[in-house]
This record gives sequence, structure tokens and C-alpha cells, in this order.
Amino acid sequence: QVQLVESGGGSVQTGGSLRLSCKASTRTFSYYTMAWFRQAPGKEREFVAAISWTHGETNYADFVKGRFTISRDNVENTLYLQMNSLKPEDTAVYVCAAVQFRWSPTKVDEYQFWGQGTQVTVSS
Repeated sequence: QVQLVESGGGSVQTGGSLRLSCKASTRTFSYYTMAWFRQAPGKEREFVAAISWTHGETNYADFVKGRFTISRDNVENTLYLQMNSLKPEDTAVYVCAAVQFRWSPTKVDEYQFWGQGTQVTVSS
């Protein structure tokens, strides 16, 4: 069992930045594809970004390309999401997810482990 704990959420104004972190409780962090999803009130969970367990390949949802950057530190067992140029429509709970030895980045059902999420609120 892998526990994922997110942090770094908060409230910012339009155009602001936040950096989310997700700490994983596993020594085999480098074996996991990691991803960020988000869920706004009344909406389904949607894919934001993912980074593969091998070679660090990345995949982004179209609505965050050029604004968000996903990265990982396999020594610190931590996943990051740098969010720039934030918009009110980015307001959501951001959740990190993990799956071992797979790369189907956008598929919610592929992920084995989920964090509790961190709230991001962007005001206009």
C-alpha cells in the first residue's frame, strides 16, 4: 500500500502561481507513474498531468499546456506540479495518483493509489 499526501494548495488571484507537492510513502517511488487529477464541485474528476516511471515522459491536458509543469524527485519520493498563470476555472481539489509499471496517463481507472487532495482556489 502506498500513501500519498498532497500539500501546497491555497488561494491566489488570477495570474498567480502555486506549487503542489505529493509525498509518497514508498521506497520504490521510481517504479510508479505519477499523475495529478482535479475535481471541481459538481464535476467529474479530470486528468491534469502525468509523468512516467521510466524516462520521465510527460503528458498534459490541453487546458494546462504551457502553464503547468509536472516533475518528480525520485530521491525525495515526491511529485510536483508547478502551476503558473492560474485562472478561476483552475479552481478544484487537486489529487495525486500512482500506478506501478504502467503508462496510460489519462485513464482514471488505471491508477492504484490516490491521495486525499489539496484545494486550489483562484479568484478573479
